Amino acid sequence: MTRDRLEIHAYPAARVPLVSTISTNGRVEPEVNYEIHSPIATTVKAVYVQPGDEVAAGKLLMVLDDVQARARLASAESGVKAAQAALEAATHNGSQQERQMSAADGTRARLERDEARRGLDALTKLNSTGAASPNEVAEARQRLDAAEANLHALDQGANNRYSPAEIERARSALTDAEASLTAARQVVAQTMVYSPVAGTVYSLDAARTEFAEEGKLLMQVADLHHERIRAYFDEPEIGKLAVGQKIQIKWDAKPGRIWNGHIERTPVTVVNLGTRSVGEVLVMIDDADSELLPETNVTVTVTISSDLNDLTVPREALRSENGKTYVFKVVKDGLQKTPVTIGTLNLTQVAILSGLEAGDQVATGTVNGLPLREGVPVKVER
Repeated sequence: MTRDRLEIHAYPAARVPLVSTISTNGRVEPEVNYEIHSPIATTVKAVYVQPGDEVAAGKLLMVLDDVQARARLASAESGVKAAQAALEAATHNGSQQERQMSAADGTRARLERDEARRGLDALTKLNSTGAASPNEVAEARQRLDAAEANLHALDQGANNRYSPAEIERARSALTDAEASLTAARQVVAQTMVYSPVAGTVYSLDAARTEFAEEGKLLMQVADLHHERIRAYFDEPEIGKLAVGQKIQIKWDAKPGRIWNGHIERTPVTVVNLGTRSVGEVLVMIDDADSELLPETNVTVTVTISSDLNDLTVPREALRSENGKTYVFKVVKDGLQKTPVTIGTLNLTQVAILSGLEAGDQVATGTVNGLPLREGVPVKVER
């Protein structure tokens, strides 16, 4: 009764708007980005734009040396013609020259067969009168059989020179040659670089006379009025995110400027980003104005909840014991341990769903750093 009262800080439970947010970093990127790569290893003949130039769809941006590409095109065209000739020969039993030679061979074989037949007929008659021996007749018959066999072989070769497998192989070779020709034509066309869309050339990594290896990124073009942000939220915060939640975007290069957006896609996996485990979130910018530059780093703040009339107390008033949450409520001149049920919280405030009434004073700490205890006489420091 005689000891000094413990001086404490206390605040009343009050109904105020409670907004809970999470902030993190993100990177700006176009919604649809067009990357232009060198189709071959070559040199740059001309460049007609500078970084930041706005271009119309179809505008000529760059010209590459096409000598090598045209040489490949000529080779591909020659390959198609050779494959066409091979397929025609396979489907028509040989080339025109082969067919002509085969016809001549067939004519000679028929003449030889007819001559052998006449010779056999003559010897057969002579044999009937005794003017020719049976052995001579047998030899004549053998010559006729050989002539007929030779003629049959020539006819078979003329009509079935190629097997079905050989014809199919020739057809496949033509298909491959045509594909190579299409690819060669595309490469030649790509040496003249035109803008695929109306937009801004925001990245240019090529200069006149400069060598560009095959596949090198030459430039990037995009419509900067349609951008988004790839934001990186730490793993414990992913469960609080939802599609449609409002986002505020800030860029250090434009202090005081705020862009608004919303979550378009929540994380589908967790990845490592340096020492952090994060989920990638796609944020659509609702008021994009082309001032946010691609590849810049920004700060994004998502509103995960917003309650306009919650009963709230400072977060430092909360205590926990055995998994239960309570506060020290100021009752008359002492502290009373009061269990509470909490709801939404942010960095400074927490919503109280049950256990307190509006106007109840709760202690947040002592002036001199001593611990708070139930039943201790207190004095509220104003």
